[in-house]
Amino acid sequence: MLDWLKNINKEYPEFWKTYLSKFDKKSNRYVVLSTETTGLNPKKDVILSFGAVGVVNDNILIGDVFEVVIPQYKFLHDNGLSNDFLLESSQPKLSEIQAIEMFINFIGNATLVGHRIHFDIEMINEALEKSSCGRLKNEALDIEVMYKKLHDINDKNFSLDELSHLFKIAKTERISTTDDAYTIALLFLKLKSRLGLK
Repeated sequence: MLDWLKNINKEYPEFWKTYLSKFDKKSNRYVVLSTETTGLNPKKDVILSFGAVGVVNDNILIGDVFEVVIPQYKFLHDNGLSNDFLLESSQPKLSEIQAIEMFINFIGNATLVGHRIHFDIEMINEALEKSSCGRLKNEALDIEVMYKKLHDINDKNFSLDELSHLFKIAKTERISTTDDAYTIALLFLKLKSRLGLK
């Protein structure tokens, strides 16, 4: 009961209030998203980088891109991971709080698209909680689920590489989450067309 009351009277950051105000109308924009994380447990792990690209009217908008690295050195050390990727990355480096705020401003009320997107959303929701915000309100589409629906498959999972191979999409270097987001965007447009989605 007390938690419920606390949430009612909670004072959200300005960027979160602005985000919430955008859901009065539906967007025709999709944001295709990929994250790099320290692991697969949203309660313990953290986001290391974001890559996202906008899609409108079946066009990938090369100028509508979000990419950022979050130097989570403590978590890397705790998880036995190398920080070479963080040091060598040419992407902007921001604190988790700064990165989350910029990401929320970037996505607005767009529909989020990804490969196993619900994991990305859970990771983002955990980061939002640390920033005294609520949970994402955006609709979400998952390209793996879309592929399974197209072929009526329930008993098999498909990696991003497998889906790319099935659709004959050339393999990128995959040196950043933005590369993955672009590959996911190409797959999304093919699946969207085949499923007859607007």
